[in-house]
Amino acid sequence: MTEPTEATDHLDTSGPLPVVAVVGRPNVGKSTLVNRILGRREAVVEDVPGVTRDRVAYEAAWAGRAFTLLDTGGWDPEGEGMAARITAQAEVAVAAADVVVFVVDSVVGATDADEAVGRVLRRAGKPVILAANKVDGPSGEADATALWNLGLGEPHAVSALHGRGSGDMLDAVLAAMPDAPAESFDVESGPRRVALVGKPNVGKSSLLNKLAGEDRVVVDSVAGTTVDPVDEMVVLGDREWRFIDTAGIRRRVREASGAEYFASLRTATALERAEVAVVLVDASEPLAEQDLRIISMVEEAGRALVLAYNKWDLLDEERRETLEREIDRQLVRVRWAPRVNVSALTGWHVDRLVRAMDTALEGWGTRVPTARLNSFLGELVAANPHPLRGGKQPRILFGTQADVRPPRFVLFTSGFLEASYRRFIERRLREEFGFAGTPIELSMRVRERRSRR
Repeated sequence: MTEPTEATDHLDTSGPLPVVAVVGRPNVGKSTLVNRILGRREAVVEDVPGVTRDRVAYEAAWAGRAFTLLDTGGWDPEGEGMAARITAQAEVAVAAADVVVFVVDSVVGATDADEAVGRVLRRAGKPVILAANKVDGPSGEADATALWNLGLGEPHAVSALHGRGSGDMLDAVLAAMPDAPAESFDVESGPRRVALVGKPNVGKSSLLNKLAGEDRVVVDSVAGTTVDPVDEMVVLGDREWRFIDTAGIRRRVREASGAEYFASLRTATALERAEVAVVLVDASEPLAEQDLRIISMVEEAGRALVLAYNKWDLLDEERRETLEREIDRQLVRVRWAPRVNVSALTGWHVDRLVRAMDTALEGWGTRVPTARLNSFLGELVAANPHPLRGGKQPRILFGTQADVRPPRFVLFTSGFLEASYRRFIERRLREEFGFAGTPIELSMRVRERRSRR
């Protein structure tokens, strides 16, 4: 049996991208099968039902054909509360799909929930590939055969965990796809990419739904509803943006465990894919250490930054004054980040996010000509020379901007520059050239004068 791999050479990459939705009741192995198809551990997997909650899109390829793969949460026709919202997202995925892969646990057999999902899929009129999962050897083939009674055609015996039969199942998926070829995702072009990050339950998914004008992702009062990063295309200001809703970051990645650990890794990866990060802060609560850590995470990733203070409509005058003092005291190092006060629940001022993101992206891509930079540095050093260090005075010989996105400057010096003087240079660079909304990387190369023998 052949297995999926990550090879994407000679892909057919023209025209619209077919969509394949993977659905099934909770804990039948949907995310494990998604990882098998992708050839890498992308979707969060844990031996607990209900880890996946939103419909999550990934780029996949098989036999030279690229397609969008939608991982969905557990489909529970009788579910209530959050389970009902997860089921609604799975139904939306089916409506958007060209082909549906219906995953059933062959060891357990067809349950009442499986039969209810099967009835919905038959009414949808979409091509359905029935994946009988957990067939780890020839002895399980008989269990897979028993799933013919679902009335969805031939069951494809697969083992998502070991890869058995997955290649044959994907061949069936390609055969059921529409004739239009696929396209590849080019991370260097297309809509600007925005990551929504913040603590759990701060309102990231609510903000994304408000921006999109519809319920794109599951929202619940329970903290940690989002686990996988969710990509959504949203039109704002007559332009299309790719928003990435991420899992709430509770603690450092190395301190997390289980699904929380992998969700934290996915969030870090989503941040690497993004160009600008919108960090949501709960304005109704005091700034926490985790808020500061997330902001530092964005800085270290070198991404443009916008600070959005959510739940502003819940603040009284006293809390607003207290918050201003907290910001002045704790966020002094990111005064350059555009700030927007919003309410994800009511939509108040969410339209201002576009202007803030544009400002941050403009600063992120700003380049200063070398001649102008050195003229500025010459005037700066003449007016404010570096303090004496060991009886010597380090000088800046010249400087250059090595890169943008984020802006990186290299200073060639005659000696080591103190951290306080480097911060002074960065502050003056911002005053002179802008760089709103972006971190600045400032490094130096010391050219020591060689002593004569």
